[in-house]
Amino acid sequence: MKFSKYYLSAFVSFVIWGFFSLALKPLKDYPSLDILFYRVFFCAVIMSVTSLFIRRKVLADNIRIFKQMPAMQRKTVTALTLSGGVLLTANWFFFIYVMNHISVKAASFAYLVCPIMTTVIAFFVLNEKLSKWQWTAVSMSVASCILLSFNNIADIAYSLIVAASYAFYLVSQRKNTGMDKFLVLTVQILFSALILLPFYPVYSAGIPTEFSFYALIAVIAVVFTIIPLYMNLYALQGVTSSTMGILLYINPLMNFVTALFYFHEPINFIQIVAYSIILISIVVFNERFIFGRKRAVLV
Repeated sequence: MKFSKYYLSAFVSFVIWGFFSLALKPLKDYPSLDILFYRVFFCAVIMSVTSLFIRRKVLADNIRIFKQMPAMQRKTVTALTLSGGVLLTANWFFFIYVMNHISVKAASFAYLVCPIMTTVIAFFVLNEKLSKWQWTAVSMSVASCILLSFNNIADIAYSLIVAASYAFYLVSQRKNTGMDKFLVLTVQILFSALILLPFYPVYSAGIPTEFSFYALIAVIAVVFTIIPLYMNLYALQGVTSSTMGILLYINPLMNFVTALFYFHEPINFIQIVAYSIILISIVVFNERFIFGRKRAVLV
């Protein structure tokens, strides 16, 4: 695979996310919705201030570009941007809930399945082709899901929801072109904040008083949200959804190792077999990339 700034951006973003549980797990005593509320609100404030005062020229240029777009393109950009905000909100809530109230392994499994789901969705939506090896890997991934679901069907259901929400986000944003990516992300997070704001007075457990809560939320907002998400959107300008899938495996593998060796979560034989199948499917799915074989040219 040719190395470029886009690959580097994707790689670093998933490495950062691999350490997310270290900042999120200490907040397990707080309700998932409160963590989501403050994460989104902190991000919205930080990114709004950045766009309005630090990147004013970029903002003005992109407003002009948006106004000059054909009406259909403006509608497409608006729809993809706002739907991306909805998908991010759903993904964040379910990920926080699974990480803190189900298990780190379940959250890890979500992002083992996500690359496969991303590629399958991209096959139908973006017409990205899959080889026989890749379809074999998809089948193996499905088999592992079935195996894991025997005794943990609720866990797997949550994992699949987390995976699907981010897979649809990646595929949709691959088609969202023409605007500055940081500004697109700013609009998405502002839209997410507007979605959540009416629910805050009703569903918030109260204003936290501990300084550690706000410190960890600030770290999550900047280090584990704004930076990696922007790098993801930037990377999508130069890599395909399938390539993002290759690099996305960095995140769940690091999460799974963290769950076993840092949080000491138990694992049984069925889980070992299922995760082994997932790892084999990763190799099978990316056999051209791993072994350096060239893709046959389709005429």
